Amino acid sequence: MENVVYQGMTFEPFIKREEIQKEIQRLAVEIERDCQTDNPIFLCVLNGAYVFAADLYRAINIPKSEITFIRFKSYEGTASTGAVTQIMGLVDDLSDREVIIIEDIVDTGVTAVQLRKKLADYKPKCVKMVTLLFKPDSLKQGTKPEYVGFSIPSRFILGYGLDIDGMARNLPDIYVLKEKETQN
Repeated sequence: MENVVYQGMTFEPFIKREEIQKEIQRLAVEIERDCQTDNPIFLCVLNGAYVFAADLYRAINIPKSEITFIRFKSYEGTASTGAVTQIMGLVDDLSDREVIIIEDIVDTGVTAVQLRKKLADYKPKCVKMVTLLFKPDSLKQGTKPEYVGFSIPSRFILGYGLDIDGMARNLPDIYVLKEKETQN
């Protein structure tokens, strides 16, 4: 893996695709073990989680499970805006269903808290969250997701679905902004 450059910023390799796939297999086993029903619904938070969601959903062996999508926006450039905007909503019936939210990353927790509150209106049986990446030092609201792939430091990352203004989602590995370029 070599460094990549986006918007004049250099990103260095952080997590290789092989490590990501290994964690996805572990998460799939945990979710299957803990699943309380035979027809859970997985809720992918777009856009960032789509790559993770596709790989995770294929790894989970629950034949009657379903997947659906919701879209929020909370980032511009390398920083969270602090505001969460819903762009695409739910149309599925979640009443008395086990809902498993699939997130790419949980950092401040603001989106996770708002999503859990919104889902309560649909009267699901239970709601759990799986995230590939978790930044415990950045958490301002909520609690740790039930399933976490990697706990990482509070640095800006991209690749494997994570972006910078829509770019770099197609990188198969995860990259981190080089320290000298980190904007705090």
